[in-house]
Amino acid sequence: MRKFTVNKIEAVAGSELTITLKNVGTLPKAAMGHNLVVLKKGANPMAFSQAAAAAAATEYIPAAMKDQILAATKLLGPKEEDSITFTVPSEPGEYVYL
Repeated sequence: MRKFTVNKIEAVAGSELTITLKNVGTLPKAAMGHNLVVLKKGANPMAFSQAAAAAAATEYIPAAMKDQILAATKLLGPKEEDSITFTVPSEPGEYVYL
């Protein structure tokens, strides 16, 4: 089961935000790689997740839905980490990450 240790991030609109993802697992990247995707406001996380599950060739980033992504890490293998830095949108609300 996938689980983040942080389940909510609060940030000020217009500020720069850096998120670091660490894959603490031990299974090979091909079997259990992980990434983090922050979706734009209004994106459908269920539809994105379903499309991502079928997008192994593009590291689980569905090409047809790239326009719904605010920021994303690369796909990480065991003990790898990656950071993303982006400007927090000016429109208040909830932005789903998966």
